[in-house]
Amino acid sequence: MKRILTLVCALIAFESALACTNFIITRGASTDGSNMISYSADSHQLYGALYKYNTTGKWRAGDMIKIHEWDTGRYLGLIPQAPVTYSTVGNMNEHQLIIAETTFGGRPELETGKGVMDYGSLIYVALQRARTAREAIKVIVELANTYGYASSGESFSIADTDEAWIMELIGKGERDKGIVWVAQRIPDGMVCAHANQARITTFPKNDPDNCLYAPDVISFAREMGYYEGSDDDFSFSDAYAPLDFGAMRACEARVWSFYNRVASGMDKYLDYAMGRNPHNRMPLWIKPDSKVSLKQTMDCMRDHYEDTPMDMTRDEDAGTGGVGLAYRWRPMHFEVDGVEYLNERATATQQTGFWFVAQSRKWLPDPVGGVLWFGVDDAATSPLTPIYCGTTEVPWCFSEENGSMLEYSDESAFWLVNRVANFAYMRYNRMAADIRKVIDEWENARIAELAKIDAKAKAKYERNPKTAVKYVTAYSTRTAEELFERWQDMDEYLLVKYVDGNIKAETAKGFKDNGHDPRIPGDIIFEGYGEAWKRAVAESDKNGILRVTETK
Repeated sequence: MKRILTLVCALIAFESALACTNFIITRGASTDGSNMISYSADSHQLYGALYKYNTTGKWRAGDMIKIHEWDTGRYLGLIPQAPVTYSTVGNMNEHQLIIAETTFGGRPELETGKGVMDYGSLIYVALQRARTAREAIKVIVELANTYGYASSGESFSIADTDEAWIMELIGKGERDKGIVWVAQRIPDGMVCAHANQARITTFPKNDPDNCLYAPDVISFAREMGYYEGSDDDFSFSDAYAPLDFGAMRACEARVWSFYNRVASGMDKYLDYAMGRNPHNRMPLWIKPDSKVSLKQTMDCMRDHYEDTPMDMTRDEDAGTGGVGLAYRWRPMHFEVDGVEYLNERATATQQTGFWFVAQSRKWLPDPVGGVLWFGVDDAATSPLTPIYCGTTEVPWCFSEENGSMLEYSDESAFWLVNRVANFAYMRYNRMAADIRKVIDEWENARIAELAKIDAKAKAKYERNPKTAVKYVTAYSTRTAEELFERWQDMDEYLLVKYVDGNIKAETAKGFKDNGHDPRIPGDIIFEGYGEAWKRAVAESDKNGILRVTETK
């Protein structure tokens, strides 16, 4: 009970913040030699759109930029513009630099609202000012320490064409406007992940090629009473974001599930992922059994703990509603007869605003090498489409100007994908399979197609870089629009097939008619509910109202 109550307290705080997931695949661990970062931007208030900053150029001394908090839009202040900046699309810039994040919160007394740079602004301003991962780390530190940090604890995934890093930072509360932080380079050939819990523990102190950190990261922890041991034994996570049941079960479990998908032997950490053994902590990174593909990374973001003890789709769980539903509506806890219970928080979640898998590919020129495979809403029912980092336009269906969380737009991908997903939730065991089939067809076709597009774009770049930029822009926009149209067809197909809880039979040519009139459906399937749902209903029928009695 104590552990469950700890989880409940942790989840209450957790639900009020962004709850995101990042996977990091180094180029030596990927099948095509690219560095990859995946990201789901999860929030019940976030509208899924593709952000674009066309800021390439030089700036005059005295030029300033306004900083608005990414989560709320609240104005935070002004900072000087950098002498040179770069264009961005989503969480990638024109030099193939990628930055993503998850919020771990950490010690609440270290959060302050006095700073100018919130975590979102750190990401998007750093993308405009840095060419490499190491430059990005330097920019993030300088911005936070100079203008003040305005968020809670954060984990950043940062990658360029050569390296991939995990960086973790937290503010200093009322004592100082800056941050304490540590960043570690992920060894080539390894994969890493984080999901709303700080993961860097001990780290090397004399290896600047592979580890960078704030000079006061240990001394500040001592001043605050978080740590008393030796420098060698200092753990960033244990000092600034101590583990509890909720951190393991709602956060680290997602990391475990990803590791479990790509490497054998992860069962030995299952008790940790389930919140039962904090001493059995997982490593920061692991070596996968075999190299991880782009499509595999995409599909790992669609995980609901399938085939694990935490599987959210198992039929014996009445929480699936008898239809294999892989979602539990918030809050993530509930009470029955004085006993607290939990709902799992999987990687794929209904409250995703946008998500992506970004690739940084060294063998291609920058405008062509960087690809942001972008999607909106729940990853499990959302297709990804390629957006080259050299693109100068945003497809209208992904535009920030096209709808909002308070304004429906029938031209918005976010609202269209949500329509499909929310309809699928009512008969998930059936509709999710229909949706996944089209997702796989779409993504596999685009992955195969991209090799030809890359080759054409590279040839154009060698003749005239501007022509190549126009080419990848046109391709990115056209392909996104094609996907939007394909999803409109999906929306209509699912409504026709599953209207009113019925399921229409199909043939190779389409829906099956009744043999007399092609306008009237033939066989209708009444599938009913799973065994767990039936038993739950039977057990709740205390007075026998639903029971069929025999008549004599």
